[in-house]
Amino acid sequence: MHSNLTNNCNRLRQIRSKKMKKYSILFLIVIMFSCSNKKPSINTLEEQKTKELNINNTSIVILGTIQDAGSPQIGCNKSCCIDLFKNNNNNNNNRQIISLGLIDTPNNKTYLFEATPDIAQQMKRLTSYEKLSNKEIADGIFLTHAHIGHYTGLMFLGKEAMDAQNIPVHAMPKMKKFLINNGPWNLLVERKNINIIEIENEKSIQLSDKIKVIPFLVPHRDEYSETVGYKIIGPNKSALFIPDIDKWDKWDKVILDEIKKVDYAFLDATFYSGKEINNRDISQIPHPFIIESLESFKELNQQEKNKVVFIHFNHTNPVIDPDSYEAKTVTGLGFKIGKINDIFEL
Repeated sequence: MHSNLTNNCNRLRQIRSKKMKKYSILFLIVIMFSCSNKKPSINTLEEQKTKELNINNTSIVILGTIQDAGSPQIGCNKSCCIDLFKNNNNNNNNRQIISLGLIDTPNNKTYLFEATPDIAQQMKRLTSYEKLSNKEIADGIFLTHAHIGHYTGLMFLGKEAMDAQNIPVHAMPKMKKFLINNGPWNLLVERKNINIIEIENEKSIQLSDKIKVIPFLVPHRDEYSETVGYKIIGPNKSALFIPDIDKWDKWDKVILDEIKKVDYAFLDATFYSGKEINNRDISQIPHPFIIESLESFKELNQQEKNKVVFIHFNHTNPVIDPDSYEAKTVTGLGFKIGKINDIFEL
């Protein structure tokens, strides 16, 4: 009997041992899966960011694509904005106002095109590309004109915000005069937050031995200043930047010829068509509709169409949604729709 009891005890121990092993394995599996679902550590995120920002050649980066008033836009009750307001998504990183960044990698410098209301995030993103510097501000700013989305970010360089020192701001003569003679911008000049460098139509600005920028006048509503686009010439490639223009046929240059001369063309695409603006006189806010540009650019060969990157989208423009019929129409024809953080080597 004692022998049977001992055997039974041994069997119980074996069963318990097997169960314990089974539960141990299950526990380890659960731990493994729970670990795999954890958020990356801060170090991992920083490593990913560093890898993401690793640019080895002089490049242009898109920092914003939206028209001056942003998206969602104040007072808008259309479907394009209402969901964004409901979701409290006003700071959507994919809907920042139009801006380009120029990264001069060999000289560890950066330049910002346009000073938008989103300048804080855009400047931070741009200066993050500088590998050997902890600078929080670009080495220069280029302005196109005096409409709200293109220069009002300068206010964040003043005493109430960064209180920057002598930041070079490249501006045309009327733009310079506007900033010097009108508050609050004149305080930026008086306090030496900014140093306005006057530029001239078609006159080259040499940023380094391999990078230069050329401003050129374009027709637009010039209430307070001229309006310019820029030709950015790098070590190997060049780009046009024309965020605002009335209509292509009002320009004294032929847009098709200008596209052919460069490797990239970042062009005004404020509206897809006139249907978007049904409560305002479209003649008072002239821009090339995308459908007009598609018609004008149809003569370009496929390689030349690939140069065109549409930018400066009104909050109503359906191409903001990459899954829209309009966006797919544009890309299906061989053109590009600009997106934040797109990088183009020069």
